[in-house]
Amino acid sequence: MASVSEGMSCYTIINPPEIEPYNEMQLKQDLEKGEVNVKIETLKKVIQLMLQGERLPNLLMTIIRFVLPLQNHTLKKLLLIYWEIVPKTSADGKLLQEMILVCDAYRKDLQHPNEFLRGATLRFLCKLKEPELLEPLMPTIRTSLEHRHSYVRRNAVLAIFTIYKNFDWLVPDGPELIANFLDTQQDMSCKRNAFLMLLHADQERALNYLASCLDQVSNFGDILQLVIVELIYKVCHANPAERSRFIRCIYNLLNSSSNAVRYEAAGTLVTLSTAPTAIKAAVSCYIDLIVKESDNNVKLIVLDRLIALKENENIERIMQELVMDVLRVLSATDIEVRRKTLALAMDLVSSRNIEEMVLVLKKEVSKTHNIEHEDTGKYRQLLVRTLHSCCIKFPDVAAAVIPVLVEFLSDSNELAAGDVLVFVREAIQKFSHLQPLVIEKLLEAFPAIKSAKIHRTTLWILGEYANSLKDIMEVIGVVNRALGEVPIVEAEQSRLAGNETGEEEQKPTEVVNSTNKVTSDGTYATQSAFSVAPVAKKVERPPLRQYMMDGDFFVAATLASTLTKLALKFIQLEPNEKKQNRLCTCAMLIMSSILHLGKSGLPTKAITNDDTDRIYLCLKTLSVRTPEVVEIFTQSCRNALAHMLSAQSEEKAQEKKDKLQKNAAKIQPDDPIAFTQLANGKNDQLGENVFELSLNQALAGTKSTALADIASPNSKLNKVNQLTGFSDPVYAEAYVHVNQYDIVLDVLIVNQTSDTLQNCTLELATVGDLKLVEKPHPVVLAPHDFCNIKANVKVSSTENGIIFGNIVYDTTFSSNVVVLNTIQIDIMDYILPATCTDTEFRTMWVEFEWENKVSVNTTLTDLHDYLRLLLKSTNMKCLTPEKALSGQCGFMAANMYARSIFGEDALANLSIEKPLDRPDAPVTGHIRIRAKSQGMALSLGDKINHTQKCLQEKSVAA
Repeated sequence: MASVSEGMSCYTIINPPEIEPYNEMQLKQDLEKGEVNVKIETLKKVIQLMLQGERLPNLLMTIIRFVLPLQNHTLKKLLLIYWEIVPKTSADGKLLQEMILVCDAYRKDLQHPNEFLRGATLRFLCKLKEPELLEPLMPTIRTSLEHRHSYVRRNAVLAIFTIYKNFDWLVPDGPELIANFLDTQQDMSCKRNAFLMLLHADQERALNYLASCLDQVSNFGDILQLVIVELIYKVCHANPAERSRFIRCIYNLLNSSSNAVRYEAAGTLVTLSTAPTAIKAAVSCYIDLIVKESDNNVKLIVLDRLIALKENENIERIMQELVMDVLRVLSATDIEVRRKTLALAMDLVSSRNIEEMVLVLKKEVSKTHNIEHEDTGKYRQLLVRTLHSCCIKFPDVAAAVIPVLVEFLSDSNELAAGDVLVFVREAIQKFSHLQPLVIEKLLEAFPAIKSAKIHRTTLWILGEYANSLKDIMEVIGVVNRALGEVPIVEAEQSRLAGNETGEEEQKPTEVVNSTNKVTSDGTYATQSAFSVAPVAKKVERPPLRQYMMDGDFFVAATLASTLTKLALKFIQLEPNEKKQNRLCTCAMLIMSSILHLGKSGLPTKAITNDDTDRIYLCLKTLSVRTPEVVEIFTQSCRNALAHMLSAQSEEKAQEKKDKLQKNAAKIQPDDPIAFTQLANGKNDQLGENVFELSLNQALAGTKSTALADIASPNSKLNKVNQLTGFSDPVYAEAYVHVNQYDIVLDVLIVNQTSDTLQNCTLELATVGDLKLVEKPHPVVLAPHDFCNIKANVKVSSTENGIIFGNIVYDTTFSSNVVVLNTIQIDIMDYILPATCTDTEFRTMWVEFEWENKVSVNTTLTDLHDYLRLLLKSTNMKCLTPEKALSGQCGFMAANMYARSIFGEDALANLSIEKPLDRPDAPVTGHIRIRAKSQGMALSLGDKINHTQKCLQEKSVAA
């Protein structure tokens, strides 16, 4: 709905449908002589026409004469809307004479015996802006405060509130009147409205009333309790000395029966007091809300509030004692709630309660074995990663956690098992005293493993960390059992030959069933059927052999490397040369047998050249035993892992340090002054005014939480798009505001001509996954007048979109069209940096089918500068560690990752280079983008090309 002038403002939002051209004489006739139903429909049409800019002044007296006297309730409601929007003053600003009759009708409705009509009329009076109309009605409004029905009384309070706020001289004793009314009321909705008026009109009276009934607040209704919480917050924020007076009341409201009251009370308590008991009470209240509330959105909102509280160092120390209460939230079934809960608990856990937390997590692990749910696998993975973090942060609990986690190796969920092995690999490297325990548990779990990937990693760990003679022999024994009879080819051939013989001996007999049938001509015929019983027998092989028969020889290469490491370590530990040779021979037999199998044609796929080369290298190492190669097998692999783990630890520590420094950033003395901070300073004793902040956020719809960012005048101007030229008869510009799932276009339309523009319509269309929610309604523009039209566009996926259209309008002589400039919707509004593990990145890279290859075309000469430009322009996060990118070697490869607000993943791989001997040479190379949807891959590529093009234009201009 667009209002053409201030006098046409309407508080009631009506969505008028497309209506046919009207005939004013026909409308007048229907209002005069039509039946009641006809008058209702005609009055609706009149209201819709007026909302679209028509004046219809000749119908005012007709409606007063023929519609106003009727007692039909539907007509009464429609008339209230009509009186709201009809012009009540003449051109010189004086009240129309006809309004005296209308005022008399108001007074009669205020004395009507029907409670609904009286209440609805009182509610309508809140919207009147003409004191001349309100003044004669004041005695009747005052008497309505004493009506027997609460609906009339509470609307009378609202009417007095708005009249006092706009024209306080009409009711100068308003606060006193309402204070006396409040003392005598029992109905909660009346008390709430009365208290709300005192809160805004006379805080001192509101405080006096609250002080007189502090002990009874817990028995009030939730609507009144919410207003009381707001009053206490505002009073204490303005005057901190009042905190001790009302903080006990806030404590009592934490036990309210309403969840909304408890949430507001907890938030207010945290801002009013930093005492440990207050913080504990508020956090416990939040946790209780999360556990008891069934709506996942509410759970996530309250969890985010807890996470925000944790950022304060003083509050974090107090919250550390409530870790076990936080873990109660794991009873929720939503995976996002569980993820945030585990992350919060991991940040809060300390050495005092780590053992209790581990016990709870172990119980959760055992529960996942019995419950099958679509998110069970993801939840197990989360539990594994949390336990991993617990052990690294608190090494003392590792011995209790490892046996529980190793059970996951036999799990069908490969992701959880993979995370377990990542943890085991780190634990066995960092905690040498746990190596025997880890080796023992891995050997026990080895036969039950069901995945080739898990077997590979397990083999690597066993080969690297089995250091004693006993462990080496046990590992080789387990490997032999998992591999089966050697040589493999002969065993498989004999198995095949044995099966063929068995099939000949047990050849199924043909069973013939014969029956006599009578044909249609009466003769006899013999019918027979041969039935052959099919024989299907699946060959069961040991797991490692089965992988190789299926063509997976990467396991075989890992096995060869493991056997080589074990044999070399055995040679160093065992002085008996005969035993050394026996073990080496055994290992070499297995390797040669695998090579023979790979070339024999028995497996589904032949062995690859890479795997062949690796196994040959292992054979040669065992036979020649060159010192340099032996050192690589026995020492260098472990050293490389140690370097990688230390680099990861340093990176995490640096991230944590940067985060702390960012949070600790203060305003410096020489920083420019932001006037919004002077009005609502963050350094106030009670912090920022959260009520005003939430109101600003609701109005702006912005993701930013800083009041200064929301109030910034430049933030809105930057998003204004000019749609037409200054010389066009109709000038238009649009402010594009992007929310999470929709786009709001606030279009300003200015009539630059001396003619009245009839049916001025904004017509819009979209390209991409954008959908116009509703068609903007036509308006009438007076000469040199303007109006604002809002249009909502729904967004369903992360893809660049275009909004285009035109403005159509009619003048006295012709119809005209002004074509609008297109509005580009930027994909960057929906993409956020995210992180994932290398394994997840590789898995998604293989799964995603849409790839977009973008060539690097830039004037930049530094590889790191180009990477920073790319990250800034695409909102992606670089997954490659900083240490791996440091230095100058002439080329760079980096992985990047981001997620959209719709849950879509975007992957990118950067491969760039520049010649070292030419310092001024530009960076060359390409970027490969992969995504699940074609639109996201193409849109990201377009964004990169646009950024490169803008950079080149700047350099040319410079």
